[in-house]
Amino acid sequence: MRKRSLKAAVCVVVMMLVSTVAWGSTLKIGFNIPLTGDIPKVGEESKFAAEMLKEDINGAGGLEIGGEKYMLEFIYEDNESKAESAVSAALKLIERDQVLAIVGPNSSKQAVPAGQVCDDNRTPMISPWSTNPDTTKERPWVFRAAFLDPFQGPVAADFAMKQFNAKTAAVLFALANDYSKGLAEIFKADFEKKNGADAVVAFESYGDKDQDFSAQLTKIIAAKPDFIFLPNNYNEVALIVKQAHDLGWNGPFMGADAWGNSELMALCGDDCKGHFFSTHYAAAGATGATKEFIDRYQKKYGYQPADVAALTWDATRIVLKGLQDMGSVTDNVRKDRKNLRDAISGIAEFDGITGKMKFDDEGDPIKCAVVVKISDTGEFVFTESVCP
Repeated sequence: MRKRSLKAAVCVVVMMLVSTVAWGSTLKIGFNIPLTGDIPKVGEESKFAAEMLKEDINGAGGLEIGGEKYMLEFIYEDNESKAESAVSAALKLIERDQVLAIVGPNSSKQAVPAGQVCDDNRTPMISPWSTNPDTTKERPWVFRAAFLDPFQGPVAADFAMKQFNAKTAAVLFALANDYSKGLAEIFKADFEKKNGADAVVAFESYGDKDQDFSAQLTKIIAAKPDFIFLPNNYNEVALIVKQAHDLGWNGPFMGADAWGNSELMALCGDDCKGHFFSTHYAAAGATGATKEFIDRYQKKYGYQPADVAALTWDATRIVLKGLQDMGSVTDNVRKDRKNLRDAISGIAEFDGITGKMKFDDEGDPIKCAVVVKISDTGEFVFTESVCP
């Protein structure tokens, strides 16, 4: 009995040592992404890009920090494209999984409330795709890899004025979506500042889960705008554009970065061809490290990555650079989170595949936007670059 007890005790000690080594040599990073819900393709592309990066790092023996190598463990939580689920996902990653940092959420509707949770719980968060200012505003623990809507709104307005010779505009936006509503309001203020107080001739909204936009579009078409601005998610864009055409609209649309998903053309088809949107990068005609990323992703997953995939790659690499800049990792997750936050905030400039970026005091990157045109073959073709 004594021999058995001794063997059992030895086994327990060995297992404890093994688990300690495994924990100590593994760095946990959480991903708060929409794998289901309204925009599951956004979550899929984020996960695919993250997995590709993780394979690179772990395949090379791990991430080197202060002469030590650490394997990466990525934990994915589905926020279901809902604000309340994004909050729950953040809390699970922070409290249950004890992650060092969280990448995501992507959409501002989820990123704004989740950002508050991460800031309150002193856990670094970086959103790849959120453009609403409130995501990072007065939140020292929250960062992003995307430009902001106060920059994107004027980019869309200026391009439409030049491309369409537009003096009037109409806007249709999602009232319950922080991104859509915020960008619509920023665009309206900027366009009217440049073209007069009545330049936005129709400013229409719709509710969550709405599928029929005919009432709003009828008002918009009756107002005879020079173009329609749609700051909406790609799945809604496809419905709106088709319904507008069915109602007789033949004028131009101007979109924003949430158009830029690989599923847009599958949902919208010919209806979206010839229209423009502002975004973070253009896959067609990319060069250097950006082209290398696109080619690898397309070969591995079978389709061209949208901006959210490239932004997730950049956002995750920013976290990894922060970890390396820490110089060492302790076994105290709270201390490591604080050191990581300080290290990320200390990154003066980052050369990403979506462009070079410098960070301001709010954790927001100062970077360029691009405008793309949807070609006759359904490709997102670079039209121009606009820098701050």
